[in-house]
Amino acid sequence: MSQESLYDAIGGRDAVELVVDDFYNRVLDDPLLVPYFEDTDMDALFSHQVQFVSAVAGGPVAYDGEDMQSAHDGMGITEEAFAHVAEHLDAALRENGVEDASAEAIIEEVAALEDDVVGQ
Repeated sequence: MSQESLYDAIGGRDAVELVVDDFYNRVLDDPLLVPYFEDTDMDALFSHQVQFVSAVAGGPVAYDGEDMQSAHDGMGITEEAFAHVAEHLDAALRENGVEDASAEAIIEEVAALEDDVVGQ
């Protein structure tokens, strides 16, 4: 018998889209983070973030965006900003019904990318 993926456990694509929508509402309400997104195509970013969260959660979606280091090159993201993003993602996951263990597993995957994102 195959084990259910984290992606399926959290509700699949519909759930991921709800989480990502909530996540960006939180991020764009955060004065520390808004400047990072001033010249960003939010529709494209939303799509990439859905792919990214889906892939991290083991879904049948391939992330086709740039690697994390290249995607954040020149942005000067601080540890504080990275922490805010992680907090907003965690809150969005939990607010949208993702169980604690699943939310923690996703946040751990994101936290592992900090060195590729911060200070680039």
